[in-house]
Amino acid sequence: MRSSRTAPVPPQHAAPYADAVVRTTAHDWLRLNVPGHAAGARQFTDLSGLLGDAPLRLDVPPLLEGIDLGADSPLDRALGLAAEAWGARRTWFLTNGASQGNRIAVLAARALGDTLVVQRSVHSSVIDGLVLSGLRAAFVHPSLDLDLGIAHGVTAAALAEALAANPGAAAAYVVTPSYFGAVADVRALAEAAHGAGVPLIVDEAWGSHFGFHPDLPGSALAHGADLVVSSTHKLGGSLTQSAMLHLGEGPYADVLEPHLQRVFHLTQSTSASALLLASLDLARRTLVTGKEAIAVSLDAADAMRAAVRAAGRFAVVSDGFGRFPDIAAADPLRVPIDTRVGGIGGHEARRRLMNEHRIMVEVATDSAIVAVVGAGAAPDPVRFAEALHALPAPLAGEAAPARIRLPAPGPVRLTAREAFLAPGTAVPAEQAVGRVSADTLSAYPPGIPNILPGEVITRELVDFFRRTAATPGGHVRGAADLAVTTLRVVDE
Repeated sequence: MRSSRTAPVPPQHAAPYADAVVRTTAHDWLRLNVPGHAAGARQFTDLSGLLGDAPLRLDVPPLLEGIDLGADSPLDRALGLAAEAWGARRTWFLTNGASQGNRIAVLAARALGDTLVVQRSVHSSVIDGLVLSGLRAAFVHPSLDLDLGIAHGVTAAALAEALAANPGAAAAYVVTPSYFGAVADVRALAEAAHGAGVPLIVDEAWGSHFGFHPDLPGSALAHGADLVVSSTHKLGGSLTQSAMLHLGEGPYADVLEPHLQRVFHLTQSTSASALLLASLDLARRTLVTGKEAIAVSLDAADAMRAAVRAAGRFAVVSDGFGRFPDIAAADPLRVPIDTRVGGIGGHEARRRLMNEHRIMVEVATDSAIVAVVGAGAAPDPVRFAEALHALPAPLAGEAAPARIRLPAPGPVRLTAREAFLAPGTAVPAEQAVGRVSADTLSAYPPGIPNILPGEVITRELVDFFRRTAATPGGHVRGAADLAVTTLRVVDE
């Protein structure tokens, strides 16, 4: 005779924090606390009209019994399940994106030394961390696809050389995967860092889904990284601005953990959004239990690439990754496309796909676009392929204009913190050549800084920023004005 008892739910199939928020808010509460809308959908009609009733009801503050207060709270259990899912010693939920994770990591590294050996093509939030921490940066330059203007990653040999030149460094900081889906050899990078006696910190913002399907690359933690920043909202399925920080079970965990916890409290809002936290809890469960759904996503991305190759007009950027020694694999959920070979620039392709076909892609440069497929998403590859190949070729029969080349960075004169906090002046861009930049400026997306506080502004950089700003869809993050007519420099 069969038992009538229900089989226990495996722990990773639960969502303790999200369930606790739903369970608590299901009651009829008189809410005399913040947030000020008090879940009053009938009173706050603009907000409820935008979001619906449920988000207002679920938008509860922190420090509530049965949700996040006390030992072994639902939030504690959710954090423990996330650490287990990603193979971490400890995980923190972040509500200010992977940018917060990068700032935490750099600030915590300051306790280990005064120099950070860092990949030059890191996200601007890592540079923010340098400004906040006062760490000196010793840069490792990535490989470049000069034709497409794409920065990839760094080799273990290049990282080892930079570490040898900076004995006593605090840590090594790298980025993988790149915006275009290039995956570095994290195991070799970890061996290089550990051989020099420092932890390896990985900005894996674009790889939160890694390791959750056999056809995806393994996670950075699984390959020996010590601290990993994960932008879970990107391809992992949580809400925008939610992310995680994972501490590995490596030789540096004991020394890093207390510093990370202190800096987490320094940077995390004391009113962290329950909606964002709950979405992280649910994203973890979906990734762990969603191999079949991820397989559908992989098939869709494969179909997109196959359609691009079959038509012969455009090219798949990742097909050329084998030319670069730093690239060990490609993220199969990224579909990077060279549009210029098909007679249209990336910014124009992105604009037309959005306005004429209601298709959004993630990244555009003057040469390419990148479509991303979230882990578990099921986009229509036929719709994308048909719209892509319906794009006009305004350059057909003409010589394509010169691509906007990535400029080399200028010489370093001051630390990022010294330059950022120094008295500065906004001067006409032409007069900034030869002066020390007070700001971080990045052609965005992808947000990789082209000039940092403390670096000398060159003529090549000024021309690059002006051309980028003049390109439809181009934007220079950090610039004082949209056209980059002025630049802020350190007073002489």
